[in-house]
This record gives sequence, structure tokens and C-alpha cells, in this order.
Amino acid sequence: MAQKILVLKGSPRRNGNSAALADQAIKGALENGAEVEQFVLDAMKIRPCTACDECRNSKPECVIKDDMQKIYPKIRWANVIILASPIYFFTMSAQMKLCIDRWYALLKTGESVFEGKKIGILLSFGDTDVNSSGAINAIHTFQDMFGYLDCEIAGIVYGSADRPGEITAQKDVMDQAFALGYKLAA
Repeated sequence: MAQKILVLKGSPRRNGNSAALADQAIKGALENGAEVEQFVLDAMKIRPCTACDECRNSKPECVIKDDMQKIYPKIRWANVIILASPIYFFTMSAQMKLCIDRWYALLKTGESVFEGKKIGILLSFGDTDVNSSGAINAIHTFQDMFGYLDCEIAGIVYGSADRPGEITAQKDVMDQAFALGYKLAA
């Protein structure tokens, strides 16, 4: 049975470095027979959570009618979620964080929308180091969050690149992204 993979691209740059890593992971996943759905979060109208807690009452998910309504069914559909984000000011992009904050609506007591899903993380940053760039903050956030959600992080790929698309010249990082997508499709 083919894995169903949801890819969330958190960069405002369509040709950015994290988007390039995501495209490479998608190639690997497709080559290994996965079904892939992807969203470019910056192109979507997603509002922040308002803490109304209607999702805790009788509503099946968030009552805010925006583009998250397109993503919720795909989260339920997917066996695998790949998150691709640049590091902006020492953590994941605002686009990624905004989307993730709205996952709160899927955390009803007794429901396990996320449990058992495999996760892939793809990060790019302009600094030369995972620590000084702040990428480590995003990694720790993802580790804590997916531990809480009972998901397995199957791999994290990251690389240093500043100009849009620059990461494509780094064969080792691009190969790692492809391999992660391929692995997650198995």
C-alpha cells in the first residue's frame, strides 16, 4: 500500500532553499510509489488561532473558515507529514508556526489524528551552524511537539544556504532530502 504523504512548505520563497529540499524529498517519495499532496503555506489565507475553544465543544475542527479547512482533511489522510521551513529569527518560519498552531483543533480528547504518523523535517538557514542559526530551536520544538503527539520523527535534513535556491548546489544535502522522501514512502 502506498504511503500518503502531506508536505507543508513554510517558506515565502517559492524557489527558496527549504522549498528546494521539499521538492527533492517529494521526488524521492514519488520514486518509491507514495501519493503526495503539498501546500505552500505562504500562498494560503490562514488566520491565527483565536483561543475560542469551539473545537473543544461540539465542532469537529476549527470554526475559522479559511484555508486550514483544506489542510485538515489532508492531515487526517496522511500517514506521513513532511515539514519544510527556513529558519527565520532563530526558529521555524511564521507561516509554518501559524499552520501548526491551528492543529490545536485536531487534538480532541480521545481522538488520535496524529498518533503513529511519521514525520520528516527539512530546514534551511543562512548561518553556518545549526546552533548559531537557531535551527536547533526549531528542531527542539519539533521533537517536543511530535513526542507529545506520539509521532515518530523519521529524519531531519538541514543545510546552510543564504540566497534563494543556493542549496541545490549542495549535492550531499539534496541527496539526504531525496533519501528521506524515499524512506518515508516505504
